[in-house]
Amino acid sequence: MHQRLQKILSSAGIASRRAAESYITDGRVSVNGATITELGSKADPDADDIRVDGRRIKTARRRLYLLLYKPRGYIASRSDPQRRPTVIDLLEKGGIREYVYPVGRLDYDSEGLLLLTSDGDLAARLTHPSHEVEREYQVKVLGVPDDHDLDRLSKGIVIDGRRTRPADVKVLSVAEGSGSQHATLSIVVKEGRNRQVRNMCEAIGHPVDRLKRVRIGPITDDRIRPGEFRELDEKEIAALKRSAK
Repeated sequence: MHQRLQKILSSAGIASRRAAESYITDGRVSVNGATITELGSKADPDADDIRVDGRRIKTARRRLYLLLYKPRGYIASRSDPQRRPTVIDLLEKGGIREYVYPVGRLDYDSEGLLLLTSDGDLAARLTHPSHEVEREYQVKVLGVPDDHDLDRLSKGIVIDGRRTRPADVKVLSVAEGSGSQHATLSIVVKEGRNRQVRNMCEAIGHPVDRLKRVRIGPITDDRIRPGEFRELDEKEIAALKRSAK
């Protein structure tokens, strides 16, 4: 069955769909010996000779679904121009050699749960705003937001000219520290804009001191420690796919 080339490449674990599109337009992909540069091009993964940089891709590769607790001080990408440590470094230390890539963002200074997979279709659905997959964060902020602040967060904050989608927000705890108060909030969002939660809290005058992601859709795990990872089980994978329909 013929499929779009970028879908075939992402399903084979070669790259995300967006990266696969760049491979095609850069002339790095060939089908049956012919270089393909048109993004709408299709091929049959079971019958055609599909190559990237001259190497034939394997379309029957096992799909891998990993849950990692990203520590602070790591980049949630496959590489970093500044040579900072990446989440791939953690996987390689743990013996993972398959090609996987992070699903969505998690800032360098943030920590918590991060999905990595070789399933390009699922990764695309999980990150597309139209599917409204929830992401829950525990956020320690300076000061204590009042009801008006919480209402603003819940209804949406204008950031870079665009209002964020409504969020579920509640105060988990309030504590004293170093002569000042701070609050820990639970914030559940359904989109993944760059540094979104940090920017939302900054906008109401309560900057983030510490941010941890504790849930992605139906996936959570309070036993996994920073730097550790595990494979998702079949029930978790099925639940994740249902959440992204």
